[in-house]
Amino acid sequence: MSTPGTLSLPAPAKLNLFLHITGRRNDGYHELQTLFQFLDYSDSLTFTPRNDGAVSLTGMDELPEADNLITRAAHRLQENAVSAGQDHPGADIRIEKHLPSGGGLGGGSSNAATTLVALNRLWGLNLSRAQLAGIGLSLGADVPVFVHGHAAWAEGIGEQLTPVEPAERWYLVLHPDCEISTGQVFGHPDLTRNTPERRIRTAFEGNGSDFRNDCEAVVRLLYPKVDKALTWLEHYGEARLTGTGACVFCPFETQSAAITAYEEKPSGINGFIARGRNRSPLYTQLGELD
Repeated sequence: MSTPGTLSLPAPAKLNLFLHITGRRNDGYHELQTLFQFLDYSDSLTFTPRNDGAVSLTGMDELPEADNLITRAAHRLQENAVSAGQDHPGADIRIEKHLPSGGGLGGGSSNAATTLVALNRLWGLNLSRAQLAGIGLSLGADVPVFVHGHAAWAEGIGEQLTPVEPAERWYLVLHPDCEISTGQVFGHPDLTRNTPERRIRTAFEGNGSDFRNDCEAVVRLLYPKVDKALTWLEHYGEARLTGTGACVFCPFETQSAAITAYEEKPSGINGFIARGRNRSPLYTQLGELD
């Protein structure tokens, strides 16, 4: 809860409801089509402004500046403020981590987006979401979808966004105890890189069974714990890998069905149940419209 002079906000998880790789660019990046949806399961960040220009972060393991998207986002916004002729603002930031690192849930990108939105407000910069998303893109391809705050069909490297309204189902998400190397996955010779491009409307026709995560086969090959979790979860429906992380998920029509499955999950695998949300919990808490 926020107190006077502070702002506490969620940094929600996302799922890639599917992830198709449609080509490879000359710069080595892959062309994608994917469908992002938020979850009502989040990290929590609290921001307190300070006037000495310092940015501090507590609540998570110390990371090098290059790997810490929270402080990098704050410093990018500082640069924008200073270039606009404002005083050099600062902030104390505290995070309560709930999203697993390396899970493919977008935790780092979501943390960065919430930092941009919160400090933009606290520092009185009045930048638009489009401007904040532009700053966010320099931090990572997934940051803009969290800044814009709406479920989206994404193309390019994931930064070309079109708002969409997929069904807001319940999800059981499992996190096998392993860390996925994104570079190893995208560099694997067996990775599918030529899935035909699809039109947005086809994502909402039929049951979506022809959609998939093109990284999943390689991840299952390289990481037996992910394969084991997916094999178990497939008994309940269309189980899938999210992004290129370790987390896997399965949709359910009701919360009670998801709970029943969760109670039967194999021992030693962490997980949670969450509802899909087309509007980011970040903006719901702020009371802002899309």
